[in-house]
Amino acid sequence: MAGDEDEDDYLSMPLDHIKEERESSIKRVARLKQERLDRGHVKSKAERKKQAEEDREKALATAIDSSNKGAKMMSKMGYEGGALGKTEGARTQPIQLQMKEDRGGLGMENDKKRKIREAAEAANVNEKRVKLTLEEYRERNRLEREEKKQEAQLWTAMRTLETFETEDEPDAVKGQADGTAKKSKTTPLHSINVLWRSVVKERLGKDHKRRMNSKLAQSLSRRTDYNDVDCDEDDKVASGAEVEEDLDEEDAELDEFQALPVGERLQKVVAYLREHYFYCFWCMIRYPTKEMGDCPGLSEDEHG
Repeated sequence: MAGDEDEDDYLSMPLDHIKEERESSIKRVARLKQERLDRGHVKSKAERKKQAEEDREKALATAIDSSNKGAKMMSKMGYEGGALGKTEGARTQPIQLQMKEDRGGLGMENDKKRKIREAAEAANVNEKRVKLTLEEYRERNRLEREEKKQEAQLWTAMRTLETFETEDEPDAVKGQADGTAKKSKTTPLHSINVLWRSVVKERLGKDHKRRMNSKLAQSLSRRTDYNDVDCDEDDKVASGAEVEEDLDEEDAELDEFQALPVGERLQKVVAYLREHYFYCFWCMIRYPTKEMGDCPGLSEDEHG
């Protein structure tokens, strides 16, 4: 037993005498090669940005000690630590750095926040609005369709009235209505019945646009001092004659009429046709007498 106690205990033997394994030549060559590759590697923009962020975070996380250059300068001026300033509870740490990574102006971020806040408030207002029921939605669509229908009927009625108004008028009025009269023979636009004046004004506007386009096309190919004796009047108008009406002139009477609801305007035109020309817009018949005996009524509904 004594001999067993003298034997070495290999489990508790210290390892200080074991020498570190020497680096083989193959491993050394591989290590040096890798180090050269690491030194010669050019970091990408993303890698440089990430490295800069890591360095910045590391620097911000490190407390200022006596080795800091700013701390040394303050120490020379008598600073011994603690809060800065005379007020109680003054700042003891530097102001935290806030990086600005976009290219916007200094007030742009506040403007973005304001717009986001306004959008959120508008969304809240919309959510508070009572949603339309199915019946209300159908009624709104019905009214929109009815208004479009009345708008088309109004223009048809105004053109019908124009026909009656101009069939017995002088040539100057007819020319104003169809947009072909000369300037010297043109009746002023404001003298036309307001119930169908919109038709004339729209036609004159289209005719003015057509002549301006023709004038532009002619000016590119014709000299201004050129005068063709064989050129008819329409060609002269197209090549540079002035328009016969100032379409931008204010017309308070027409503006007042157009401000009325479309249904009311239609009713006025239809009533004028019945009163002055014994014409029923819904029957599409001109009666011989004012009584208009076979006409079922004044409205469209009465005509079935």
